[in-house]
Amino acid sequence: MISKDIQIINELGLHARPASLFVTTASKFNSNIKVTFEDKQGDAKSILNVLALAVKKGDKITIHVEGQDEAEAANALLELVESGFNEF
Repeated sequence: MISKDIQIINELGLHARPASLFVTTASKFNSNIKVTFEDKQGDAKSILNVLALAVKKGDKITIHVEGQDEAEAANALLELVESGFNEF
């Protein structure tokens, strides 16, 4: 299992478009992927779960990945978040 903390850097946080990109990216992998913010946790492959976390700019989330392609999944999600969801 891989767990990584990362800060959300894009201006509007995990609003609809970046949340959709996050879910689409997570769904490409077979691993079980969860995202945690404060005391809430959601399935990273569910748009409703990701939006329900209400993550804003500057918030830190933890991505938990477990499965056969966990390293690739974790790297892809970290790169997406680090890119600011390509909003720059």
